[in-house]
Amino acid sequence: MRPVRTAFIGALLGVLSLAGCGQNSPAPQDATAQITTATSAAPSPASTAGSSGAAGFPVTVQAGNGPVVIQRRPERIVSLSPTATEGLFAVGAGPQVVAADDQSNYPAEAPKSTLSGFKPNVEAIVARKPDLIVLANDIDGIVAKLGTLGVPVLLEPAATKLDDAYDQITDLGAATGNKAKSEEVATGMRKRIEAIAAAAPRDKKLTYYHELDNTPYSATSTTFIGQIYGLFGLTNIADKAPDAAGGYPKLSAEFVAKADPDIVFLGDTKCCGQSRETLAKRPGWSGLSAIKNDRVVALDDDIASRWGPRIADLAEQVGDAVKKAAKS
Repeated sequence: MRPVRTAFIGALLGVLSLAGCGQNSPAPQDATAQITTATSAAPSPASTAGSSGAAGFPVTVQAGNGPVVIQRRPERIVSLSPTATEGLFAVGAGPQVVAADDQSNYPAEAPKSTLSGFKPNVEAIVARKPDLIVLANDIDGIVAKLGTLGVPVLLEPAATKLDDAYDQITDLGAATGNKAKSEEVATGMRKRIEAIAAAAPRDKKLTYYHELDNTPYSATSTTFIGQIYGLFGLTNIADKAPDAAGGYPKLSAEFVAKADPDIVFLGDTKCCGQSRETLAKRPGWSGLSAIKNDRVVALDDDIASRWGPRIADLAEQVGDAVKKAAKS
């Protein structure tokens, strides 16, 4: 799991400069002169039942790679992004997904395959006969390479703020013919997160440390996950790191011990087997307030490193930790 985790951090650092996604709009009738028409597949009964069919198409989606025209409702979607896979299933496009990358482990019914989002292979992707491809990283110019095939490609890069996450959900809905459901999901996420943050106590100035892996890498307040913590009035010890490294500094054990955070959030429980017990064995960490006061929060790595529908679950876990710390 460690190589995958390292690759993830590298990908995060590499995509922060990409533009976020915009709003969706019906495609103009002359748009076909600018973008090659997508290949089509015959709709299956499972995917057309209860759907809006061809209504609303063609559509233009403002993705990270610019305006993408989708001529007809896709029925063979390939997702090379775990976050996109979660989003596609959340908006009701699950039956339209024929293959997901090797990191797409949620939901359980996602058609996980050997395809890689970190080392994309054009031939392997084409073999799935996609009529829509969704990915998060433009590695080795894969977007341009896939673009020559006449198949719409949506680049939905790592979100840098919450609005990006909501917007990507609606992008996926518009692109797949599930616009109404996607708007419902995005609105539900927003309202739930806002309610959780509003209910959190703020009478104590609590500090925290978020661990990406046991190197240990962390994340500053400028990052997507750092902004989520910011909703709860928490102070991030990583903000004072000598080298922010694009928002993801590598901290020393001494730095964390000296900062002595009130709460520790572990985003490396699955990849690296970290826990309150393993932290206590690190030099100088056994006396940390978070360890002594049982304020080490074990997060699900996947939820903590993605920007899809489950970020509301992450916010709830953070809110619970803040309430617990405020009472003690």
